[in-house]
Amino acid sequence: QVEFVESGGGLVQPGGSLRLSCVASGSAFSILRMAWYRQAPGEQRKLVAGISSGGITNYADSVKGRFTISRDNVKKTVYLQMNSLKPEDTAVYYCNLGGTVFLSWGQGTQVTVSS
Repeated sequence: QVEFVESGGGLVQPGGSLRLSCVASGSAFSILRMAWYRQAPGEQRKLVAGISSGGITNYADSVKGRFTISRDNVKKTVYLQMNSLKPEDTAVYYCNLGGTVFLSWGQGTQVTVSS
């Protein structure tokens, strides 16, 4: 069973940066397509960025050019580097499989962008 533990969130001013981390348990991490999602209050969870086992990435239009997803298969960790943060990036951020089938969701990490 794979579990995800997200960290790295916090309060940041507009224009600032944060780096999120997601550590996965289990032995199959390196072959999994992974993704970051976010859920703002009153909204559905949405895809932010995805990365294939081979490192091919995709991004939501709203974060292209500002966010970068990466992974370290040895550390079983996926990262989300977030730059030029905007108030509309405020949400709880989660990692999970990329696709339409998901494993259990972790607790996420809160990102708040505010002056």
